[in-house]
Amino acid sequence: MLKVDMEYDKGILYVRLKGVLDRKASYKINNYVVPVILKHKIKYLVFNLYDLLDIDEPGLDALLNTKCAIRTNKGKICLCEVSNFLKDKMKRLRLKVASNELAAYHLIRI
Repeated sequence: MLKVDMEYDKGILYVRLKGVLDRKASYKINNYVVPVILKHKIKYLVFNLYDLLDIDEPGLDALLNTKCAIRTNKGKICLCEVSNFLKDKMKRLRLKVASNELAAYHLIRI
């Protein structure tokens, strides 16, 4: 089960994921997060993965969908608090990675 917590602050959408992002849960990203990005023309997105326990290929694809949505708005996306266990899986996404949300804020606002 995946819990998605979204917060918009200072022009950045923070999406905190808790649980497992797998085939069953990827619809939460595709059906809730992506439409918010497109509807509100959000340019900056930070995924906080501190409480993300695991991710599979459909989960990675869901994150790629958000990357495409942010790109349509000519924005930037960043991951933060990625565990060592998940770092190898995340490499194919080619996203910036920061240690925490504050570092991510500085990375994408430059």
